[in-house]
Amino acid sequence: MSVIDWRAPTQLGVEQLIQSSNKILSKKDIKIRISEDIFRIKALEMDWDIGLVIYEPEDPKQIFVGADGRKAGMFILHGGSGDFRSMHKLNHFLATKFGFRVVCMTYPGRFYFPDPSRDWPGETVLDDGSLRTPIWLRGERIEPNQYDIIYDDSLRLRYGTRPVARAKKGTQFYDRMAAWPAAFEISMREACANQFPSKDYSIYVHGHSTGGPFVHMLTQRVENIAGVVGIENSPFGYMYREMGGIDWPNPFNDLIVRTWRDIARYRGAEALSKEGPNALMRLAWLMEEVHDDWNAEKNEPQFKAEYPIHYAQKNTLREAATAAADRLKLNEAEREKLIDQYIGYTRELTGPGTKPVPPILLAICKHSRDHTEEVYRKVVIPMYEAMRPAPKVSVTRLATGTHFYEKCEEGLPLGLIPPVAEIWYEAIKNGYFLTD
Repeated sequence: MSVIDWRAPTQLGVEQLIQSSNKILSKKDIKIRISEDIFRIKALEMDWDIGLVIYEPEDPKQIFVGADGRKAGMFILHGGSGDFRSMHKLNHFLATKFGFRVVCMTYPGRFYFPDPSRDWPGETVLDDGSLRTPIWLRGERIEPNQYDIIYDDSLRLRYGTRPVARAKKGTQFYDRMAAWPAAFEISMREACANQFPSKDYSIYVHGHSTGGPFVHMLTQRVENIAGVVGIENSPFGYMYREMGGIDWPNPFNDLIVRTWRDIARYRGAEALSKEGPNALMRLAWLMEEVHDDWNAEKNEPQFKAEYPIHYAQKNTLREAATAAADRLKLNEAEREKLIDQYIGYTRELTGPGTKPVPPILLAICKHSRDHTEEVYRKVVIPMYEAMRPAPKVSVTRLATGTHFYEKCEEGLPLGLIPPVAEIWYEAIKNGYFLTD
């Protein structure tokens, strides 16, 4: 099929966003069903349980078909410390308003298997001082004797003081922390193969924030991924590293456990962007909002191991791969291959026979802390353009919104989900993702 010259808007004002939202919200809903799929993979000789949540039209004939004649599947990843529930509004909207078949994968270790609600219980820092830890395999528990507790202030300016569970060498926790990058890749590929057969589906991937580098990495490893659809969607890890200019100082066996501080680090920057310095005059009020949000969100996982890929920390990934290789008793060639595999997760693949990076369709919010117009103009777009071959890239600037784009605003009851979803729909319908 020939490529159609459809172009995304370069910017959308507040009134345009409200008009689009009203138009899409008025569309009749498609009846959908929501289901779970829990499956087991093997990675580096360890078993891992993975949880998917699937949103799809009850009538398969109502699944949206794109310009390439294939059904449109959405593979969605949540952000840094969440799980599938943080993407529920987007997933539900894509299925009910446009008929996309949506598969939302929770990162390895984040799906709370013991309770049907999937709510993580209690606080992230327990009364006895121990910390919340992942569940990588049903029935497996990381006991407090498997880690040391560190209170890390090495990036205090950005993150505050962070509780850290530092896995002890020789423990199951340490081995998991060394092996999860491979498990992440395999679980994504398995999910796409099982849920979106290539003969029937084209896949469009979206990863909020930290999910972005992982879906970018996936684009060249799954043949029927047609492109990236993003809002506040971080790019490849090495690009994000340049966006923030930060070295990640922690070793691979550090699990960062989140607290209210991780809400505060966004809320302060957003308040400054929206209100200016006068935001400090209502600091007590802002902190009340932070703690209210934390109380509402602490039932999500609220821990994070994925920074080494998000920040393309090659030395940390080398250490993780080396630890996994030591456990597996790999020879020198096998060891170097695993190291290259881990470091390869941080950037695009190159070389003969490699699938090119497919088209990229992005949107950024006015009050985002990290995804600013300036950093996209000076850093992100030039780095995409420097790829060989360079992918088609489009960035729409939105005149409102924060990194948490689903938050309601005046005239936007579902935040920026409806207008951005409309852009994605129009792009897929009108051939933006078709390539010669």
